[in-house]
Amino acid sequence: MTETEPGVLLITGASSGIGAETARAAAARGWRLALAARSLDKLNDLVAELGPDRACAIACDVSDWDDQQRMAAAALERFGRIDAVFANAGTGGEPGGFSGAPPESWRRMVDVNILGVAYTLRATLEHVKAARGHVLITSSIAGRRVLAGSMYAATKWAVSAIGYGLREELRGTGVRVTLIEPGMVDTPFFDAAKPDALRPGDVARSVIYALEQPPGVDVHELVILPTPPLT
Repeated sequence: MTETEPGVLLITGASSGIGAETARAAAARGWRLALAARSLDKLNDLVAELGPDRACAIACDVSDWDDQQRMAAAALERFGRIDAVFANAGTGGEPGGFSGAPPESWRRMVDVNILGVAYTLRATLEHVKAARGHVLITSSIAGRRVLAGSMYAATKWAVSAIGYGLREELRGTGVRVTLIEPGMVDTPFFDAAKPDALRPGDVARSVIYALEQPPGVDVHELVILPTPPLT
């Protein structure tokens, strides 16, 4: 991003939670935004809030490769470039562990959390490399710790591995790669409020921190956890 031409940040899972708060924080710092999610109505509301001169809404199911290709094409048609990508879309599973959770919930997590990230990278990396830009990926503290019977954690371990592998693939290209690894965040991801959890804005600030480092600084991983409650 330069002083004369604001950079373009593409965010998946942008309709709510971490994605929406990151969009707000990035817009305040001058980024132009390609906002992608399945919920087009929510995206349109966010674009209206941020300003249609600064942001555009793109309907996209990240588990669909064709949708991801259309997403990248739409961002390029609107802004002409993609400087940074925040592969943020993700989904959770259902209780029961490996003994009892419905197998179809596992497939959805693999399709969204793993393949969805990989598809985002494949659809956008050509343009991010041309910009010597930045890739940020939402993993999780669950991708660092063993959680009993959690396929969700298994997918986030895979996401972390994608981040490590991508960094090696892009070595020498000038592209930076940052894994964002939050603990529990109070978002629509959960059915009930989580008062002791992080807020989406807490994670958004971490994304902006990584984006705003000078070109010679590559923030590899940011683990963001809530401060333990007072006892």
